[in-house]
Amino acid sequence: MIDTHCHLDAAEFDADRDAVYAGALAAGVSRIVVPGVEVAAFAKQKAIIEACPACLPAWGIHPLYVDRCQADDLDQLRQWLIRERPVAIGEIGLDFYADGVDIERQTRLFVAQLKLAREFDLPVILHVRRAVDAVLRELRRVRVRGGIAHAFNGSAQQAAELIKLGFKLGYGGATTYPGSRRIRSLAATLPLDALVLETDAPDMSPAWLAGQRNSPGQLPGIAATIAALRGMRAEELTTYTNENARAILGLSRHSITD
Repeated sequence: MIDTHCHLDAAEFDADRDAVYAGALAAGVSRIVVPGVEVAAFAKQKAIIEACPACLPAWGIHPLYVDRCQADDLDQLRQWLIRERPVAIGEIGLDFYADGVDIERQTRLFVAQLKLAREFDLPVILHVRRAVDAVLRELRRVRVRGGIAHAFNGSAQQAAELIKLGFKLGYGGATTYPGSRRIRSLAATLPLDALVLETDAPDMSPAWLAGQRNSPGQLPGIAATIAALRGMRAEELTTYTNENARAILGLSRHSITD
């Protein structure tokens, strides 16, 4: 299985990261995409990815970290893209949910990173919380090769627009809560070639870990939940989601554990 979104470099894993990583591999997770959030953290992220061979990097500036962005961070990001080519640029996008967000600065940095994705011919990993229409507007202005809309929680119409622009939609722990009706409905009915799996660990824990730290080893349970919603076997679902992730991120068909 491929976890297309896991912050394994987060401080929440500092005490037991090796055990968490080993547990994910034992659970059948063979690829883990680790998105960046700020340039200042890229070195730590790189060291962890190098120590965990199943992990793959995405470099990017998260919309909720723009207030910590330094004047030369975009130049530094460009250098990281040249030296350490990632599978995607991310986690980038817009977040209109948090209080006091600087929408103008978020948008400026998002557009700049979309232009880098276009320049380097890389997919993007999108953060779209309460901002799907605004993200779509910028994607239509700066066309990229597609990517993944992480933790998608928009409407069916918005999903269709993202799919038209070459994006897969990421589903994770939120689908395991019976009250998440819209998310579960879309996860159950969207075309199979539009779905990828993710944990967003240490965040977005599944229902059986509500209020606790999430981990990439929870991906099989998430896959089983989505498969049940669709009336199919988990193995059948992950065949599709793995192929979707490989296609959009340019991953090899062979995992390190094959």
